[in-house]
Amino acid sequence: MTTTANPAPVSGPVASPAVSSLRRLLSLDALRGITIAFMIMVNNNGSDHAWWFMKHAEWNGLTPTDLVFPTFLFVVGVSIVFAFEARIAKGETRAHLAWQTLRRAAVLFALGLVVNGFPYFPLGTLRIYGVLQRIAICFLVAGLFYLWDRGWKSKAVVLISALVGYWILMRWVPVPGLGLPGRDIPFLDKDANLVAWLDRHLLPGRLYEGTRDPEGLLSDLPALGTALLGVLTGIWLRSKHTLRGKAAGVAGGAAACLAIGSIWAISFPLNKKLWTSSYVLVAAGVSLALLALLFWAIEVHNWRGKWTWPWLVLGSNAIAAYIISELLATALDLIGGWIHGSPFSVTRWVFMHWIAWIPDGGLASFAYSFLYLAVCFIPVWILYRKKIFLKV
Repeated sequence: MTTTANPAPVSGPVASPAVSSLRRLLSLDALRGITIAFMIMVNNNGSDHAWWFMKHAEWNGLTPTDLVFPTFLFVVGVSIVFAFEARIAKGETRAHLAWQTLRRAAVLFALGLVVNGFPYFPLGTLRIYGVLQRIAICFLVAGLFYLWDRGWKSKAVVLISALVGYWILMRWVPVPGLGLPGRDIPFLDKDANLVAWLDRHLLPGRLYEGTRDPEGLLSDLPALGTALLGVLTGIWLRSKHTLRGKAAGVAGGAAACLAIGSIWAISFPLNKKLWTSSYVLVAAGVSLALLALLFWAIEVHNWRGKWTWPWLVLGSNAIAAYIISELLATALDLIGGWIHGSPFSVTRWVFMHWIAWIPDGGLASFAYSFLYLAVCFIPVWILYRKKIFLKV
């Protein structure tokens, strides 16, 4: 893709760059589908006996489950490039796209509030932060940034600034009333850190974990870095390189992110709940590696067929799949009755009567997760057949 150093006027049409032979990236759709499938499963384990890789790390550290959200956010960044370029090629103005980006981000943020509040919507304690809210913020900032300048250099500068700046804030800025991390208080303490302190003062009584929130305001800064890594990947995939060259470049990016992130993690530990800079790079490295593998199989070798179908169904309506899974889980927990004088939920009943006969607790939990995914897949499949796609 030919990039421009100076942004075009906001009100005028944007000249389309050289069109890549790569039209729709089915490998990206597949990655999005795999990610949302795993997200639904790990969010609905059915019991506390789930295998370690189906659970989040307690604090510092990393499990495969911790890679789900950043992979989805990475895919959002890649999608920004392909979606915006397709609309620019049709003659849409930059001003119109900016307005649509703002509107979609607002709708996505509002849907996040619906997921948090359903079904009672306690306005006094409603959680403001959340998964969809973080996606909305990163989509808005990364999208407007890309519309302002479609080149890669500005994205790289902001990416580095965001990751290094966040490290400086977390390591060298004293937490008010508590002291300097690493000297007066433990570095990355669960509650005595700048992210948790800010959230407690901004939104007391509205945090997911009481004293802190895994999608806190300040950690949106490195999360934006995750989205920008996706944008940079999208720019690369729309370049004039061959398909094999693109696959090699993505694989090389994966190796670089994994190496730099792993080294940085020695002094700035991997932490999903704080979205540390080392975590951004390691998670992006895994996302890039998966994309490289899928790109090599689907785009380079044209290996498509039944094995890609479920991922394309889920990937084409990923936001709808996530919302359905979250609202359904809440509804099942609310619908209940009484057994021997004790309250129970439909979720618990299904697990006890259909799943609990499996002797291995981890396997039983995985079986429930897969069953739950299958149930959520049905409405998404119906939407897919009717060619209804939720676009926010």
